[in-house]
Amino acid sequence: MQRPRRHSRAVRVGPVQIGGGAPISVQSMTVSKTHDVPTCLAEIRELAEAGADIVRIAVPRPEDAAALKDVVQGSPVPIVADIHFNYTYALKAIEAGVAKVRINPGNIGKEAWEREVLLAAKEAGTPIRIGVNSGSLERDILNKYGYPQPEALFESAMRHIDICRRHGFEDIVVSVKHSDVFFMIQSYRLIAERTDYPLHLGVTESGSATAGTIKSSIGIGALLADGIGDTIRVSLAAPSVKEVEVGHAILKSLRLGRPGVNIIACPTCGRLTGDLFSIVEEVEAAVSKRKFSKDLTVALMGCAVNGPGEAQGADLGISLGRGRAHLFKRGKVTGTVPEKDIVNAVLEAIETWEEPEQDEAGNGHAGAEAA
Repeated sequence: MQRPRRHSRAVRVGPVQIGGGAPISVQSMTVSKTHDVPTCLAEIRELAEAGADIVRIAVPRPEDAAALKDVVQGSPVPIVADIHFNYTYALKAIEAGVAKVRINPGNIGKEAWEREVLLAAKEAGTPIRIGVNSGSLERDILNKYGYPQPEALFESAMRHIDICRRHGFEDIVVSVKHSDVFFMIQSYRLIAERTDYPLHLGVTESGSATAGTIKSSIGIGALLADGIGDTIRVSLAAPSVKEVEVGHAILKSLRLGRPGVNIIACPTCGRLTGDLFSIVEEVEAAVSKRKFSKDLTVALMGCAVNGPGEAQGADLGISLGRGRAHLFKRGKVTGTVPEKDIVNAVLEAIETWEEPEQDEAGNGHAGAEAA
């Protein structure tokens, strides 16, 4: 079955394309103060190492705006300037060479100020994200709806899209973030149905690492499953690297992310034999550390009910029994492994995994299978 994907226009954020059929990118935002350039750059590098494609930084003070050029020049990934209240910081960000500017329609101020930003961005070739948030809607729109309803977020976004269009600016990414997951989903569906601009997905103020991961996975995942969304940011009250890790996990769970090892495993159940949970933890930790780029599914299963079937259906798999496990490769049992050696056996199988050679019809040759 072909996966759906909403058609959206392409926007370039430095070397990263958002929309236009490009892979879905993962973003995060720094916690460190932008004017503390060494600390800010250290965090950006850590985020890039974790897999962030784009990093956003806050610009709430004059000293932050003054530091933008140094941050941009030292960053390994495209930098987005996050602008609220003071439009002159957006102008300085564009002058500093940021890859994109995020403006908040709820607090950017007069249309004349927004026009200045749009003209400067157009001249510099800098895209803009219209970042609508449920917590900072324009007062007249909030008064009209009484609460940040999906229609209110949609109206705010369209108001500023229209401003951009009036000034001949179309290099736009749009977000309509809500802290309520259901309303967030409905807001994005409205904007997705009525525009073709690329969409930046996120549940705003989603909460702690645990609660925020759940909310973001539901909200972002539901939209991505319907083909809606071009770039994502998981917002967590947790270290910024965690946001990137969760973002990639969401993409991987939908088979939309970068190539990598996808691990499936048994849940808690009285049928389990052996210490499967420790095996899963060790394999996941090792896979994360080694950053395998091989695109395969590994099943770590712990009983005779679903174990053999899941292991057989995965690229690699083990089905745990009493003190040992059957090792599966491409649906066939290749041997048995003592429980104490399972982790090493799985990692070795991943290390030596090779895709079968393809003939002209796209069929794999078993002879190419790794030893």
